[in-house]
Amino acid sequence: MKIRAYVLREMGLPEPYVKSHPLELTTVDLDPPGPGEVLVRIRATGLCHSDLSVINGSRPRVMPMVLGHEAAGEVVELGQGVTDLHPGDHVVSTFVPSCGHCIPCQEGRPAMCEPGNSANSAGTLLSGEIKLYLEGDQLHHHLGVSGFAEYAVIDRRSLVKVDPDIPLDIVAMFGCAVLTGVGAVVNTAKISVGSSVAIVGLGGVGFSALLGAQLAGARLIIAIDIQPHKLSMASDFGATYVFDSRDSDVIPRIRELTGGGVDFAFETAGSVQAMRVAYAITRRGGTTVTSGLPHPEHQFAFPLVTMTAEERRVMGSYMGSSVPSRDIPRYLELYKRGKLPINKLLSSRISFDELNEGFDRLNQGAVVRQVAVIP
Repeated sequence: MKIRAYVLREMGLPEPYVKSHPLELTTVDLDPPGPGEVLVRIRATGLCHSDLSVINGSRPRVMPMVLGHEAAGEVVELGQGVTDLHPGDHVVSTFVPSCGHCIPCQEGRPAMCEPGNSANSAGTLLSGEIKLYLEGDQLHHHLGVSGFAEYAVIDRRSLVKVDPDIPLDIVAMFGCAVLTGVGAVVNTAKISVGSSVAIVGLGGVGFSALLGAQLAGARLIIAIDIQPHKLSMASDFGATYVFDSRDSDVIPRIRELTGGGVDFAFETAGSVQAMRVAYAITRRGGTTVTSGLPHPEHQFAFPLVTMTAEERRVMGSYMGSSVPSRDIPRYLELYKRGKLPINKLLSSRISFDELNEGFDRLNQGAVVRQVAVIP
């Protein structure tokens, strides 16, 4: 079938993107779903830093590619063997398909699925196939989703069925920002009630982590960023204290305020400097968790002796160490009950034809989460 989709042909084009147009909206061919796959009509798709990292080249991927991985929509057609979904069902995508058979999957760690991560690196679906073409040439899939399109063929294991009563522009954010941010707090770190928490980087993931820390019963939450409007927003969201990370004395001030540092510090910016701050404000015996995705060549160094002498823990969190089929329905239920007000993170709904402008705003730090609504 013929669909409209955004194609990224080349990474690293200059800013502003409204002029260089790295994302080209064009008509492409989409093959029908194969065994275990689903054709989804995309209704809403979020603009995420993981997409921006491919656009600017800091997260290298195979080209050309249809980007987008935080998507929600309606089931249109089912491939052979898919029996637990029906046309018209509402679904949200996740960005690591889980094969269910490799050792990480058997251990309950689907984000570490080996075939899933291999397929994502190769720009294919979990089956190894490619369904997208432009004038006969293959277009690679982004993280098994390619949600910057009117329709997408997605592996069933990359989809979670959701409550049709929740607007799809809200649902879309649960596929990445919420899953990653809340999951880092409750699944990776497993913070305990009464913990002190710091969050370095206030994007969609950082704010989701802030809400997750509140949900988990943190007694003190420190929010850190370089954007004044985000710090003000964090105060409104319930952060106990906010700090501008550009201040030269931010680390000693936080350490003094907390009596030596926080129990848990979360780096959510994908920045080495943010990670340095997060590690420096973690107390002796504390835990530093990183869920950002910096350039693969960037290195983070720290005094090795502190790992032993201070019993530190440094942890990575990918997809919030989540089990999407378990966690997304739980988080959505908490949203419906008003305990996880993710709707407040939605900076704006944008039209499908303004994604380049949207990524300029994201790159400038002017927004938390934008969702493109596809009619």
